[in-house]
Order: sequence, then structure tokens, then C-alpha cells
Amino acid sequence: QRVLLLVASDVDALCACKILQALFQCDHVQYTLVPVSGWQELETAFLEHKDQFKYFVFINCGANVDLLEILQPEEDTFFFVCDSHRPINVVNVYNDTQIKLLVKQDDDLNVPAYDDIFRDEEDEEEDSENESDGSEPSEKRRRFEEDVIERTMKRRQRREWEARRREILFDYEQYEYHGTSSAMVMFDLAWIMSKDLNDMLWWAIVGLTDQWVQDKITQMKYVTDIGILQRHVSRHNHRNEDDENSLSIDCMRIAFEYDLRLALYQHWSLYESLCNTSYTSASLKLWSVQGQKRLQEFLADMGLPLKQVKQKFNSMDMSLKENLREMIEESANKFGMKDLRVQTFSIHFGFKNKFSASDIVYATASLMENIEKEGPETTNFIKALDSLSRGNLDKLHQGLDLAKKQLRAIQQTVASCICTNLVISQGPFLYCSLMEHICELSLCLLSKYLLKSFVCSTKNKRCKLLPLVMAAPMDVEQGTVIMVGIPPETESSDKKNFFGRAFEKAADSTNSRTLHNHFDMSIIELKTEDRSKFLDALISLLS
Repeated sequence: QRVLLLVASDVDALCACKILQALFQCDHVQYTLVPVSGWQELETAFLEHKDQFKYFVFINCGANVDLLEILQPEEDTFFFVCDSHRPINVVNVYNDTQIKLLVKQDDDLNVPAYDDIFRDEEDEEEDSENESDGSEPSEKRRRFEEDVIERTMKRRQRREWEARRREILFDYEQYEYHGTSSAMVMFDLAWIMSKDLNDMLWWAIVGLTDQWVQDKITQMKYVTDIGILQRHVSRHNHRNEDDENSLSIDCMRIAFEYDLRLALYQHWSLYESLCNTSYTSASLKLWSVQGQKRLQEFLADMGLPLKQVKQKFNSMDMSLKENLREMIEESANKFGMKDLRVQTFSIHFGFKNKFSASDIVYATASLMENIEKEGPETTNFIKALDSLSRGNLDKLHQGLDLAKKQLRAIQQTVASCICTNLVISQGPFLYCSLMEHICELSLCLLSKYLLKSFVCSTKNKRCKLLPLVMAAPMDVEQGTVIMVGIPPETESSDKKNFFGRAFEKAADSTNSRTLHNHFDMSIIELKTEDRSKFLDALISLLS
């Protein structure tokens, strides 16, 4: 039986896809891979292929909507869904014939109980009165009255149950968040089947790191999952000196380490990385003259000469590099950057190539949304998928170069938004509107970076606790804008996003022409002329 793989365009989905492809290869399963970037593409792909395939695998898409209602599949079609989007639609959870969810056993889904949301259609139809068997009229009337009372009670109970059901579902579906990374779920599957390889483990690590880089999970969840993966890493990568693979040219070694939270610094200059990492740039407020001074002071405090800091990291003096991490951490603490150290993994290919997991995430994501078009949409997807294989270092380096460009561009946009006061408080949320089109993945990263930076730059205590709505032109000819909602940036943030539901309600109440094409509910497309009434509705809804 051939299988159709429908894979969303994010790095975690790509990694899960790589693991599944490797497993399919082990068992000689034939499959067709179709990248999908939104609901429209997913529906089209399903319609095109539903006659040839009986088995469909959805990776990072499909869990949070009622699949049976949207796709209307035949009885003998089976869906396997591996998706980190939460909450999972209740119909998908309780349908055990056609929809199989791949989730980790210890993932708490908080799904409401079956009896609270589904009711077997009782004999709601009024029982026809066929009791005219000539008994006493008074007897008849008494029975009729009892009947009426019973029916009224039934109706009242049903109404109460429906009201409670609405409440339960609202509580369950109100916030959107992310569960365990799909790549980790797939790796677990491989491990249970005893087919897990070091390559698969690395993809699971990259998938988890993608969730962390994109700010989709809490620090607590990240650290817990890192701990789980660390046990697998030590199982796969203990170095036996007698083993011929321990130091050969084409060997691959994964190591756990505490690294600096600086984007791509090992493939860039330390100076560029400090300037273009959202954490350091926001903490030092680098968009201001004062911030640039603080950066110089920070470098001076570490005792690093500018000449060294501004050249490629690889070419820095060995003496400086030896205890660089400790030096940077010590100075960072003085400058209020207490979380500059992060638990992560790095990979060594042979002798000279070393990458950290976040390097790979940035590179792969950039390849996936490379604007310099060379062919059809899917070529970017395939390139990004290829860059994850260990043989394709040239593709990976190309991705790293693109990622640097992208981070620079994002940081420049953040700086100009803050310097020109583009972020305005609308009451219950902050709002910022951009002038030029930007890719969806970049827009989400940009919005998160902007909110972090704004929280550092504003003196207004109330504004520090607000969420952000970001708008950018989508398609000028069709007159559409894209809007992204980002939850508040606080220390204890649980990363749960309420904008998906809020956007839906605001659009419904104003009859705005919107399109929910994105797998994340908190991203919506909307006609430009409906923007102001939509925002007004959103303000009154959230006030």
C-alpha cells in the first residue's frame, strides 16, 4: 500500500518527515511526499490524490480542525496525524476508526470527557400518541399530562447540557499552544521499533530546537525534552576508543553542551551575532545610541579587542576562544543578561565541521522561504529537506548565509519600528503595521522579536504586559493584509495564544472578509478595507 505524506512548511515538520522517510525505507514502504503550506494546498492535495491512496500521513497539520468534515473522505480512507498544534479537535480525538493520532503517551491533552460533548441521539422525536384504546378519558388525560411533564424535563436537561457543552468546548479551544515536537514523537516511534539511528536522533534534536527558536514552547518544556533526548544521545554517542568509527573522517558525533544563546556566532563574527540576536539586541537596546555605547562597554568588560570581535569567529585568536563562553557569561550577568547560557546539542561531521542545533534550524528555515525564486515553490522545500542530510554541507552553508541576511533584515526592521514609534497601544493590545510584504515565517519571528524589544524599550509598565498584533501587506493586487497575534512577553508566559479565537469572533461580528489558510489559528488574512472595523471589533472584544 502506498502512503501519501502531507508535510507542513516548518523545520520541525521537515525533521519528522526525514525520520519517517528513513523508517519507510527500512520497511520498503512506498510513499509520495507533498509539501503543504496551508489549508487550501492541503485540501487540493487531498482531492488530487484521494482516489489513488488509502493511507494519508499529516505532519504538523490537521490536528486542530475537524478533518472528516473538511475533507469528507471515503469510509476506507485512514488518516495518521502527527501534529504539535494544540488543542486537538475533539472529533479527531474520539474518532478511532479513520483518524489515528500520533502523540506521546505522557502528553496531557486535557480533552473533555466524551459524555460531556457528545450525546447519542436519543429518541428525541415525540412519541406518537397511539394509546386510543378506548380506556377512560380521565385515565388518558392523566397519562398525557405526565407525558408532557416528562418531555419538558427532557428538553430542559438537553438545553442545560448544551449550554454546559458550549462552555466546556470554549474553555478547551480558547487557547492555542504547542505540544511535543513532531520530530520527537517520530523518533519515539523509531525507538519503540528499535530502528532509531544517530541521524534520526539529530533530526529529533533539530525539531525540538526549532520549537524553542520559534518561541513555541516554554523554557520548562524545552529543558524537560532536552533531558529526554540527552539520555538517547549518551546511548548513541559514547566513544569507545577501539571502535573504528570513533574518529573516522565521515563519522558523526552528537554532544550535549551549554552554549551561548547567540545566533550563528560560530559561522559569523561575534560582533554581528551580538547585534543580530534578538535576546542581546533587546537587552542592550541596540537601536539607540545609548545601546551602541553599552555594547562597546560590554565588549570592553570582557576585554575583547574590537579587531578580534569583528572578524570571523573561526579566525579569532585561539587564546581568546578558549574560555570565551565563561568570559561572555560573566560580563553578561553584569549587564542584566542572565539567560545567555542555554542547554543544547552540537554535531560534529568528521574533523572540521561543527554545528549547533540552532544553526541548523536557522539555515533550514531560511532555505525554506528563500525569496530569490529559482523554480516552483516546492524546490525550496526540497532544498531545505536535503540540507538536513549529512552529505549536503554546501546546501547547509548556503542556508547559513541566507539566515544571516534574514536575521539582519529582521533586526533592522525591529529597530526602525521602535525608532519611528510604529508600535502603538490600542488598549488591550499593541498594534504595529508594516508597509512592505514579508514572508509568513519571517513575520512571526519578526513579531516575536519586536515584542521582546518593545518590552525592553518602553517605560510604560502596563504596555510591558500586553500582547501584540502585527499587520503586513499580503497581496497588493488583491488588496489583502496578513495579521499575526503574539501572546504577551512575560517571564512566566505559558506561550498560550488566544488570538485565534479572538480573530474568528471579530471577523464574524463585523462580517469581515477573512481567510484562515494558515495552520496556526493566530495568523489570518483579511481584505485591506475591512481592517479598521476588524480592529475595532477586536479592541471591544478584548477590552
